[in-house]
Amino acid sequence: MVDPGRCPSPGFDPEHELADRVGMAMVRLNKMHAQVAHQMAKQGMDKSAFVLLATLSGLGECRSSALAEAVLSDPSTISRQVAGLVKDGLVERRADPADGRASVLAVTEAGRELIHERRRQRNEAIQQMFADWTDEDLKGFADLFERFVHDYERTIPSLLNERGTGTRAGGND
Repeated sequence: MVDPGRCPSPGFDPEHELADRVGMAMVRLNKMHAQVAHQMAKQGMDKSAFVLLATLSGLGECRSSALAEAVLSDPSTISRQVAGLVKDGLVERRADPADGRASVLAVTEAGRELIHERRRQRNEAIQQMFADWTDEDLKGFADLFERFVHDYERTIPSLLNERGTGTRAGGND
């Protein structure tokens, strides 16, 4: 079987071979991630909604606009997704202590339990994937992967802006 990550495609640029290998590996990873998202949706949890829930959990109480900025999304999109999380009892709106006219979002106990359970499941699956790796290889991979993700998160917003697509719908910051 041909490994699609190693097969040069039309327009392949040998000067960027390593970047192409990483890019193709990301395509393959995204494909698998889409399958996981599909399974999550069958179980009643949309992937984008879970990303919002997990991000809100990491941020702590915040306004909807801050959550939209954290996930590089449009505030109106976030508002619709948050409404579903509120309806499902995973997020609640509270009066903003700094401005009682505004509200902040907070993860509920049910939301924290869901995050905890999904994280446990994810960690068990990842542990199975790395069962045959040495501790040294796993640590090295984790260090490099964290570095890659950090650089990706730092670089992508500016690349999107340079290309005129912006980080939110409509091409605006």
